[in-house]
Amino acid sequence: MRLAARHRAIAAVLPLAAVPSLMAAPAPARAAARPAAGPTGVGARSALLYDVTAGTTAWSRAADTERPIASITKVMTAVVVLHEGGLGRKVTIKRKYLTYARKHDGSTAALHAGDKLTVRQLLNALLLPSGCDAAYALADTYGPGKKRFIAKMNDAARELGLAHTTYANFDGLPWPTATSTRSTARDQVRLAGYAMDDAVFRGTVARRTYKLTRTKAHHAYTWTNTNRLLGSYKGAAGIKTGTTDAAGYSLLFAARRGGHAFTGIVLNSSTTDERARFTDAARMLDWAFGTTDTYRVPPAPTNTPTD
Repeated sequence: MRLAARHRAIAAVLPLAAVPSLMAAPAPARAAARPAAGPTGVGARSALLYDVTAGTTAWSRAADTERPIASITKVMTAVVVLHEGGLGRKVTIKRKYLTYARKHDGSTAALHAGDKLTVRQLLNALLLPSGCDAAYALADTYGPGKKRFIAKMNDAARELGLAHTTYANFDGLPWPTATSTRSTARDQVRLAGYAMDDAVFRGTVARRTYKLTRTKAHHAYTWTNTNRLLGSYKGAAGIKTGTTDAAGYSLLFAARRGGHAFTGIVLNSSTTDERARFTDAARMLDWAFGTTDTYRVPPAPTNTPTD
């Protein structure tokens, strides 16, 4: 897989790629005031907060420790698809995509066999409800086939300088083992910088819901984003949740207030409390923005996956 030369240069030169979309407003004259010691009360085993505006890492914990990343894997799935293009391409949903997701007890977009959906629509099914069925459909189409697609993911990781990242599958599910797909906080924030440079990706992960009305080609769908920072934390702009028993509850996130932007990640905030990742992210961002707001995680929407 050959990435655009400009982005290969970014990956080679910068320790973490910037997020141009979060830089629309002029940078403030002074950085947000915050205690030097770092945010308090963050329970994640690994974490990193990158100051996009300043171009520096604001705070980190075990940022280079390799860990399973669960469905955060789907960020790279989307990157490979977006690089190859053809967002208007029609994909027929095969029954094996649905069987696969059920077999592995993965989160789904509740796709229907026989439906014909565009790649653009499937990216929403991939990134909002974290559909493993959508991930398989995209991997099968763009590999073509699972093995070739996974090889493309690993090629992209090498080109972007993600030296501590290995993709064993296209969705982060725990196969062939619970830790086969793994990365680090630093690598994934770097990948987020690259992904958020794409307008389609940026717009998709910032979307709280996506609806499709029924047509002759497909059923009606409503997909809700599993990232509950959106709409509840001021300035939140994405990016992706992830959960398995081995990975714990994790979150790759981005936010911007005024002219200051941050991208961050928490890996394994908890193995029992799915809200902990959102609380961890909010505490890191509050520290970064110099605010003292009290953040409360909104309840999960009814009948939607938490991933």
